[in-house]
Amino acid sequence: MSDLSAPVVMTDAHVELRPLHPDHLDALIAAASDGELWKLWYTMIPEPDGMAAEIDRRLDLQAKGQMAPFTVVSPAEGRIVGMTSYMNIDAVNLRLEIGGTWYARSAQRGPLNTEAKRLLLTRAFDQLACIAVELRTHAMNQQSRRAIERLGAKLDGVLRSHQRTRNGALRDTCVYSITAAEWPTVRANLDWQLERPR
Repeated sequence: MSDLSAPVVMTDAHVELRPLHPDHLDALIAAASDGELWKLWYTMIPEPDGMAAEIDRRLDLQAKGQMAPFTVVSPAEGRIVGMTSYMNIDAVNLRLEIGGTWYARSAQRGPLNTEAKRLLLTRAFDQLACIAVELRTHAMNQQSRRAIERLGAKLDGVLRSHQRTRNGALRDTCVYSITAAEWPTVRANLDWQLERPR
């Protein structure tokens, strides 16, 4: 296991990222059920009966040094509200992707996602010395694309017919990235978004 895939706890005012653990199963099922997120055809959020397999999959990839999976917690509510990960880890070139992210509907559209991304990006660039961080999403997932663009990530391109979705449709994947040189500006933008009056 490399430093990039090591389990760590990261905390901010509105979010805590804890290393994923099988004991989180019931709370993750409850979080995904808040909005029945698996029904969004353009996402890959597991149904309740597939959550245990998804936890096992992510932990297996972590054991191979390819992923660092986190459970997302809302400290104010004291409950688990989703998942996120460092994935597609390239320890040689110091690159990774932030992905596999989803939040309970009631946890969306607040500061939680912005703070979670700031924590993940800060660790990636300031502690792990990554040269670039990718974020990917389905081309049809406009909510996710807008959120990624608000972070300050730039669109690198679209991988057309990149993979099959759960219903068999072909997915075009939008690939965004933030480079180490861009990180100070992106961080300043994230800080401003979190500090400005709402």
